[in-house]
Amino acid sequence: MRHRTGPESGPLARWVNVERLPQGRGAVTVEASPAECTALAADFKIPAIRDLVGRFEISGSTNRMTVTGTVEAVVTQICTVSLEPFEGPVREPVEVVFTDTDQLAGTDAGDVEVPDPLIGGRIDFGALTAEFLALGLDPYPRKPGIAFEPVVVGEDAGPFDALRRLRDGEG
Repeated sequence: MRHRTGPESGPLARWVNVERLPQGRGAVTVEASPAECTALAADFKIPAIRDLVGRFEISGSTNRMTVTGTVEAVVTQICTVSLEPFEGPVREPVEVVFTDTDQLAGTDAGDVEVPDPLIGGRIDFGALTAEFLALGLDPYPRKPGIAFEPVVVGEDAGPFDALRRLRDGEG
C-alpha cells in the first residue's frame, strides 16, 4: 500500500511531523468531521460514513517508525442481495512501518517490499485513516438477516434436471 505523498492528500489530511516526537514515541488520534466523512463516502462510493476515528501509537526512531492502532467508523453500505442500504460498524487494525526514504538511495530497494516513506519527516495520519477504513469495507456487503437464495424458475431446479429427465425417460 502506498500512501499519498503531497500535502493535499485527499478529503482527510492530518500531517504530523514525527521528527518532533519525544524519543520517537507518541500517539495520534484522527477524528473526521461530518464534511470529511461525507467526502470520503463519495470517494468510496458508499451512502455514508460517520464517527470515523483513527487511533495510532508511534514507536521507533525517526529513520524507521512503526505505527500501530485501529480505525473505526460506522458505515452505510448497499446490500448486494436486497439492494437496501444498511448501517454497520467497521474496525480495522493498523500496522505500518515508515522509513526515511533517503536511507534507501543507492540500494536495491525496488526489489523488496520497502516500508512506506516518511515525507519530509511527516506522516499523513488522515490518509492512513482513510486507507485502512477502505481496507475494512466489505466488498460484498450483506444486510444482517439477508441470505442469498437462488431463484428456481419453473420445473428446472438445476442445470442437470433436463439430463436427469432424459435419463429417466421423462422427456
